[in-house]
Amino acid sequence: MKQNLGKAKQYFAFQWHITDDCDQRCKHCYIFSEDNCKKLDSMTWEQMQEVLANCEDFCRTYNRIPYFYITGGDPILHPDFWKLMECLKEKEIPFTILGNPFHLTDEVCTRLKACGCQKYQLSLDGMRETHDWFRKPGSFDITLEKIATIKKAGITSVIMTTVSGKNAKEIPDIIDTVVAHKADVFAFARYCPTSEEKDTGMTPEEYRTLLAVCDKKYKEYRAAGCETYFNKKDHLWTLYEYETGEFVIPKDAKEGMIYGGCNCGNCHMTILPTGDVYACRRVQGSRVANVFEERLADVWVCQMEQYRDYDKFKKCAKCELKPWCRGCPAVAGGAHGDFYDVDPQCWKQKNEITGEMLCS
Repeated sequence: MKQNLGKAKQYFAFQWHITDDCDQRCKHCYIFSEDNCKKLDSMTWEQMQEVLANCEDFCRTYNRIPYFYITGGDPILHPDFWKLMECLKEKEIPFTILGNPFHLTDEVCTRLKACGCQKYQLSLDGMRETHDWFRKPGSFDITLEKIATIKKAGITSVIMTTVSGKNAKEIPDIIDTVVAHKADVFAFARYCPTSEEKDTGMTPEEYRTLLAVCDKKYKEYRAAGCETYFNKKDHLWTLYEYETGEFVIPKDAKEGMIYGGCNCGNCHMTILPTGDVYACRRVQGSRVANVFEERLADVWVCQMEQYRDYDKFKKCAKCELKPWCRGCPAVAGGAHGDFYDVDPQCWKQKNEITGEMLCS
C-alpha cells in the first residue's frame, strides 16, 4: 500500500534515547517497569556521532529532513548532552527534548533555544497525589513550575499524559491545570501494556466517554480564546470525530493510499542507547536492527516492511477508516502480543472480517 507523501520534502522523525539515566523510576516506564535492576545504558560521544551520520545518510537517501526527539531516561543527564546540542545546532537539525523538569533553569532553557530546540515535552500523569505516585514526590509541582521557564526561553512547552484506568477520571482536571499554567500544547496517549501487565484498565465504552468529555472541554476552551493547543494524538480520535461528523472521508481519497494513523513504518523509528533500532518504542518486541551494525536506509526497505502490511490488521483491514485511523497498534500489541491485533479500546462494534461483536 502506498503512502501519501506528497511533493514537498517530508520530515522523518528519529526518537533517540541517548541514555537510560533518569531521576525517576516511573511505574509505567518501558525501561524500569519490568526489571528495576536493569543496567543503565548510555551512548558514548563517538557512538552518537555514528548515529547522526547514519540518520543523515538515511535522509539523503530518501530525500527527507531529519527531526530528532532527544530523550532517555532524562537526556540532560548524559555527560555529552551539550556536545550533541551544539552538533545539532551546527548541522541546523531541528529537535525536541522529551525529558524531566528537575534540571531546567532559565540558563539551561536559553541555551537549548540557542541550539535549535523547538519543543520541550514534560509529563503530567495525574493530579498531585496520582502523578507523584507514578513518578516521585514533588514532581507534580516542579513540572507545572517549569512550564513558564520553558516558555520564557521561547521554546514550545508540551505537556503529555499517559492515560490508563488509574488516572482516566483525572484527565479533565489535568486539562484545567495545564490551561491555567498556560502550556502551549497538551496531549494524551494511552498506557501501552508491558509483557507483565495486559490490561490498560479502560473498556472501549469508558474510553469513548473520556474522549467525549475532553472534546467538550476542548471546544469550551477554544471558544473562550484559550491559547493552549489540544493535540488529538490518539488515532481513535478519528473514529470519534467520524461518528460525530467532524471527520468526513474525502471524496477524492484514492484506493490503497494511507493518509494518517499510526506512523510506525511510515515516518518514524526509535534508537535506544544500546544502538538497537525499534519500529516504535511503544511496540514490544519491535527491534529490527542495530544502528551500529546496519545502514538505516537498508533497514527501512527490508526489516521495517513487516510494519506496513495494512491488510493484516485483524479489525482495521476492512474498516472504512483504515487509511486514517487503525487505532494504536502498540496498545494492541501490548495487550495481545500482535501488532496487527484489535485495539482494546476501539469501540467500533462489528468486526468486518468475522461479523463478531467485539464489545457489548
